[in-house]
Amino acid sequence: MQQQSSQEKAYKVWQSAELAQTFLRGVRGAIPLAAEQIDVILRLIKLTQKQVNEFLDLGCGNGVLGQAIYQAYPSAKGYFLDISETMIASARENLKDYRQQSQLIVSDFSQSGWFNSLGNPEKFDVIVSGFAIHHQPNAQKKSIYQTIYGLLKPGGIFLNLEHVSSCSALGERAFDQLFVDSLYQFHQQHGSQQSRAEIDHQYYNRADKMANILTLVEHQCQWLREIGFQDVDCFMKIFEIALFGGIKPLMV
Repeated sequence: MQQQSSQEKAYKVWQSAELAQTFLRGVRGAIPLAAEQIDVILRLIKLTQKQVNEFLDLGCGNGVLGQAIYQAYPSAKGYFLDISETMIASARENLKDYRQQSQLIVSDFSQSGWFNSLGNPEKFDVIVSGFAIHHQPNAQKKSIYQTIYGLLKPGGIFLNLEHVSSCSALGERAFDQLFVDSLYQFHQQHGSQQSRAEIDHQYYNRADKMANILTLVEHQCQWLREIGFQDVDCFMKIFEIALFGGIKPLMV
């Protein structure tokens, strides 16, 4: 019980406006290969969906994934859900060109029945999530994936861009070095005078680190297969960043 309570407390740090602002200002734009990740997401959507009428961006942050979907499918209706009011406010600003077709929701998808906060939409053609579900214990991850499966239309696609665990200490060190290098470059481009050593110290002592519950991508892909997803794959991976997902069968 104490372990679960600690995990819940760690996850709830994302409700802090200060932490959310820190992430938006200093981390989100520094994620390595972010443009390439979004390109792969859109390619997979285009390959699998004749059209996108409704989509869900789960743990949406500033709405960057949903915003990319809008650019490819400007008539779609998007649902954006996040635990943080600060993140939702940032998403609202970024999505102002699509305000009439966007539903922005402050809700905690770690809680049972979270999908009720969506109202009563049609089943989704696409569900995406970016760096959000890894904060949950494994049993909760599986439950969320099961709920996502139920929310998809037959033929709909789920794509999870996620922080996953490394299979080796070498992979973990390589990821940490890559991320610190990327953060340092991002801050330099935005006029920061911080040294790489200072960025490195902040990275290893960040407030949200305790909220991470990382899991191998291979295990998560197997969970998706067991739930019933087809064409499950890890479509892109660089150290501890992985894009994986699958399709709900047409006949279920």
